[in-house]
Amino acid sequence: MNSFGARSTLRVGNRQYQISRIDALDKQCGSTQHLPYCLRVLLENLLRTENGKSVTPDDIRFLAQWQATAAPSREIAFTPARVLMQDFTGVPAVVDLAAMRDAMKKLGGDPNAINPLQPAELVIDHSVQVDEFGTPNAFHTNALLEFERNRERYAFLRWGQTAFNNFSVVPPDMGIVHQINLEYLARVVFPQVVDGTLQAYPDTLVGTDSHTTMVNGLGVLGWGVGGIEAEAAMLGQPVSMLLPQVVGFKLAGKLKEGSTATDLVLTVTQMLRKTGVVGKFVEFFGEGLSELPLADRATIANMAPEYGATCGIFPVDMETLRYLRMTGRRDEEIALVDAYCKEQGLFHTKDSPHASYSEVVELDLSTVEPSVAGPRRPQDRVRLSQTAENFKHELPSLLGPAAAKVAARQVSRWEGEGGNPVANGSSANGHKEDAAEPVGAKHHIDVSQYLDHGSVVIAAITSCTNTSNPYVMMAAGLLAKKAVERGLSTPPWVKTSVAPGSRVVTEYYKKAGLMEFLDRLRFSIAGYGCTTCIGNSGPLPADVSKAIDDHQLVVASVLS
Repeated sequence: MNSFGARSTLRVGNRQYQISRIDALDKQCGSTQHLPYCLRVLLENLLRTENGKSVTPDDIRFLAQWQATAAPSREIAFTPARVLMQDFTGVPAVVDLAAMRDAMKKLGGDPNAINPLQPAELVIDHSVQVDEFGTPNAFHTNALLEFERNRERYAFLRWGQTAFNNFSVVPPDMGIVHQINLEYLARVVFPQVVDGTLQAYPDTLVGTDSHTTMVNGLGVLGWGVGGIEAEAAMLGQPVSMLLPQVVGFKLAGKLKEGSTATDLVLTVTQMLRKTGVVGKFVEFFGEGLSELPLADRATIANMAPEYGATCGIFPVDMETLRYLRMTGRRDEEIALVDAYCKEQGLFHTKDSPHASYSEVVELDLSTVEPSVAGPRRPQDRVRLSQTAENFKHELPSLLGPAAAKVAARQVSRWEGEGGNPVANGSSANGHKEDAAEPVGAKHHIDVSQYLDHGSVVIAAITSCTNTSNPYVMMAAGLLAKKAVERGLSTPPWVKTSVAPGSRVVTEYYKKAGLMEFLDRLRFSIAGYGCTTCIGNSGPLPADVSKAIDDHQLVVASVLS
């Protein structure tokens, strides 16, 4: 159907694409320029998929005339351009497709007719575990163990990739799904042959992981869904959703020296949780956009689940094109994104008309302070300047009944020295507190003499939020360099690891000459995947684990 006469063509280079023009609605519904970027993407989706049943002219008209302050009341049928999965939740979907083929064969039909109708992409990143750590050989060992443990699953996925149309698999040890999506899979504008016609439309997706929203930083609309919804989308069924309210987040100024994207996203998360954005879209706008590189935008978009929004999207602009070029997209792909978004009014510039939002939250980037998150939840922001006081406040609740046994002298040491190890800590094992000799790189020590409540036993540079951001990753490498130059080392009881979001990280570490310093601090590459962030930290060394159990210690882990 084409009730609004929206079908048109767009020529880019020597190719001609069919498009569904958003401004075709202006005559019947009034200007759509007031709509937020994310709703214009949804509007194009409805125009293109109008069929008189799941998408009607009334649905399109209702969205075109969206009222910013109205409570969500009408459902629409959103058809994502593709489905993104990781191996933990994606394997059951492929099993279901295989089961349908078996059923089709039993019924006398052609099993090869069962295929995803929408492109489906699966990235294997949830299976690697940190067994070996602290050595340059850690990645190789962990990869071998990963393949041994998952041989049957991986063989099945390999079969699925060759057996099904519209289904591709990114093999293990390439990176974390969301960074792979940013660097390789996201199109921004999706070219697809439909019924013999080459079409172009916004790249949209649903994913089987809550942090699918990371790609919102690239201007691609998408969010996490359950496995059943993802399978339905693979089979061409639309996702039913209430037309949401959209909270505008206005950014001004620029980050001051010493503040990072991590500090920014923790601040944004705190502000939006206070605002209340559950079930809503968040869209970032304002002059501060031009000061944010795409890696920082992706970091902010990644944490949409933590601030409670369905998505946290940035519009397409010159920074988007720069990132596509930097990550090796072909010139014709970038030209299509540029031409299509400008033709459809989806390209943001400083002269873009102001959209209407259900509510506006404002942040001056220059006010963002260095922060940490925790001790329990990633959305709990603590100013770096207040970390010591926060630790003192939180420790008793973490220790429980053991809190009364912690010596006052030990608490003072924690506050003043940041938890440096003290041999024979009295609160842990009842021995007299003696001054500790520096342990340096010793490995064969009685760790029970050094561990105590509050000791850090895991330090992991991982998570899709931060290992995908070159600014904070380079900062970690430079910090390692300075630490080595000053003769510092990591205690032998700390399980250290680096699990980057993609292999690109390792390449720029090596080119910058920083990998050797991380290795010397035992922060060697342990794998390319989620690892510690999803609980795949692997077992602690036996002597460390025994000391914790024997003395009922409350220990800590630090995750980037």
